[in-house]
Amino acid sequence: MRYCAIVPSHDHHAAIGRVVARLREEGLPVFIIDDGSGEPARSVIAALHNEKNAILVTRLEPNRGKGAAVIRGFELALQAGFTHAVQVDADGQHDLDALPRLLAASRHHPEAVICGRPVYDRSIPMGRRIGHWITDFWVWIETLSFRIVASMCGFRVYPLAAVKPVIEREPIGQRMDFDTGLLVRLFWRGTPPLLVPVKVIYPPGNSSNFKMLADNWRITRMHTRLVVTMLLRLPSILAHRPPRLAAEASHWSGLRERGTLWGLRFVAAVYRLLGRRACEVLLVPVVAYFYGFVAGREQREGSRLFLTRALGRRPGFRDGYRHFFSFATGMLDTFAAWTGGLPAGTVEPDNAALLKTAADDPRGALIVISHLGNIDLARARLDPATRNRLTLLVHNRHAANYNHLLREFRAEAGLNMIQVTEVGPDTAIDLQERVERGEWIVIAGDRTPVTGQVRTSPALFMGAEANFSDGPWILASLLDCPVYLMFCLREGRRYRLIMEPFAERIILPRAERKLALQGYVKRYAARLEHYARAMPYQWFNFFDFWAH
Repeated sequence: MRYCAIVPSHDHHAAIGRVVARLREEGLPVFIIDDGSGEPARSVIAALHNEKNAILVTRLEPNRGKGAAVIRGFELALQAGFTHAVQVDADGQHDLDALPRLLAASRHHPEAVICGRPVYDRSIPMGRRIGHWITDFWVWIETLSFRIVASMCGFRVYPLAAVKPVIEREPIGQRMDFDTGLLVRLFWRGTPPLLVPVKVIYPPGNSSNFKMLADNWRITRMHTRLVVTMLLRLPSILAHRPPRLAAEASHWSGLRERGTLWGLRFVAAVYRLLGRRACEVLLVPVVAYFYGFVAGREQREGSRLFLTRALGRRPGFRDGYRHFFSFATGMLDTFAAWTGGLPAGTVEPDNAALLKTAADDPRGALIVISHLGNIDLARARLDPATRNRLTLLVHNRHAANYNHLLREFRAEAGLNMIQVTEVGPDTAIDLQERVERGEWIVIAGDRTPVTGQVRTSPALFMGAEANFSDGPWILASLLDCPVYLMFCLREGRRYRLIMEPFAERIILPRAERKLALQGYVKRYAARLEHYARAMPYQWFNFFDFWAH
């Protein structure tokens, strides 16, 4: 396999030098397509041409559009004998540290188109976010599948053998309708997509070539054409459905929330009118329908994989249903806890003396939790003074509807939460100040970083190696504070709040940093497995936990 990179650019020159340099670090020859740029971009781009360094600049005159520029890049790559091409925008929005992961996925699945799945920060304009949602909706209709999201992201690795007949025989858009149109038509022809999380930013002063009226009209026409074509070619499209790749099990952050807001509001209304018992009865058919027809394949498969290891046998339908029902009742209990519906004594500390000692300690602490049991219910039942000491580091946009509903009934449920994809210097300084004030920082230790399998360490978990995040232990070493583990597990009608001291300090010697991290990760994984084996149906990581 031979890889190259294609960088289309129209008037983007501020970041293109850094983009090209990063591509060359990975050993990729680069085709820059200057799509009719004016000055000063034209001169900046032309100056990058360096045949000895495998950087080739081709200029289109006049401006023809992003799609036309990328297609020209495809033609040049095919003529030069390349088998795969990385497409990346020139404006510096994409985190190119994800490039090795995209290339690794492509080498493992050379027949697939590897697509960057954006992980946005708060800089994304709301209009762009809404536009992406609308496009996702139509792509799901056009492909009769939920396997493609963020189809407008311009960071991909294409198999050129699959691209060649599409660009030669299909009516592909030449401007901002290009990325989505090409991806859908590749899917129709049997090219499987594989999504890799990539951080995407909208830096201040960043210019966009998106023309609001003209490009939205082009995108509307594209979706209309794709829907009509899909209906006319339906037998052929169904006959060429792409195979689902073994590595296509989604990263946990990519799993979509399946519950609709109106459905959750209905259950909440039943709870408030008729009580918890009536809600449990209602949940029996609701969970059966959800488990059988609505839940995604990833969630059901994730449940099966975990239960197989935890139970030591192949789980049946009843096991899977029980697993999902446990999750649903846990959400119901959390709602009840925040709205005052749980009786006193529902949550009992396993070690009240330790909890009191920690609460009386004026020092701050780091508390490492997991998605085993119901830790948010414990937060709801803590006394106000202790609860106000907590700051939660979360990434829960995949549960936006449920969290929105919870805040409607109890605004306090959304307080002291910091949405993070990665702890940067600013966040670290803020957390250090909070710890110095005596606050407790709460972070999950059982999920790998949103941006992929970086800063992770392997540990034996349930009989097989799994990756765990190094983040909690790196953060603890920076905060220089005591570390505790915390679990909240249901036993019958009550919950047991377990708090364990983990370390007075986390020490990461410079010379043995990785080895020390692996030691902490293995200790955490062992304690997590201890409780997960005891309460397997309270494991709420519904994805392939052992996927690397």
